[in-house]
Amino acid sequence: MTDATITATPPVKAATPVRSAFGDIWHQFRAHRGGVAGLVIFVFILLAVVIGPYIHRVAPNAINIRDKNQWPSLAHPFGTDNLGKDMLAQVLAGGRISLAVGVTAMLLALFLGTLVGVLSGYFRRLDGPLMRITDLFLALPLLPLLLVILMLFRDTLRATFGPETGIFILIVFVIGITSWMHTARIVRGDVLAVKSQEFILAAKSSGMREFRIIIKHILPNVLSSIMVSATLGIASAIITESALSFLGLGFPSDFPTWGRLLFDGANFLQLTPSRVLWPGLAISLTVLSVNYMGDAIRDALDPRALKH
Repeated sequence: MTDATITATPPVKAATPVRSAFGDIWHQFRAHRGGVAGLVIFVFILLAVVIGPYIHRVAPNAINIRDKNQWPSLAHPFGTDNLGKDMLAQVLAGGRISLAVGVTAMLLALFLGTLVGVLSGYFRRLDGPLMRITDLFLALPLLPLLLVILMLFRDTLRATFGPETGIFILIVFVIGITSWMHTARIVRGDVLAVKSQEFILAAKSSGMREFRIIIKHILPNVLSSIMVSATLGIASAIITESALSFLGLGFPSDFPTWGRLLFDGANFLQLTPSRVLWPGLAISLTVLSVNYMGDAIRDALDPRALKH
């Protein structure tokens, strides 16, 4: 008999699914029911204000005195105002302006807050002056400051860029420069925590420049706080713009925003309550959905949650 040679084959490992960082974040986000509901509502509102005017082909400023102060009907689903303007068309047009103001002002505030927070947290010599400037802005009464800036520069910007563009630039600038302080403090705290980690010390020891360390190592590790501040900044900017427009200091009456529609409809509340209902509901749903999205993003980007 000849001895049979037996060759041992290595055990085959079970294939493990490859999980990406984005897949983990999306899985955690979907687990937050409020965040998913907020995302659905926000996307619906966004699609409505972008695509809606192409479906509901009624000019928002078209005047029809015969149809003034009408309640919701098939011809005018949201009713009409005291000049016969279609409220649905005005809400859709105003949504474009309000969302544009919210997103643009949020980007400005996010840029300023991130810049101040990163510089303050990373460079010790800049920490004191930048934080004192932040404290100064936090101590200022925001509403009187907003009113003073609007009254000083409104006519100049309207004469330079036009009534609509000038007011848009002014309101975005005013909201942006008065909304960055909380982002700066949050980012500064995260940068101080990340700066003491070993991989930052290793990057410094390797001779990497400070700018590359900030771009490559610091910013990716504080991105979660920046994204949460971004979502909450949109809601804050929309509310601030609505408050300014409701006080009559925002856009002109022929350039509707949700806040301006509330301001124009307040005097007709008893006659046609729907004039206040629809823009108020749009503001409430947008702010609420964005806040829920911010909570879900915060939970999804939590490193402790991603480990599970």
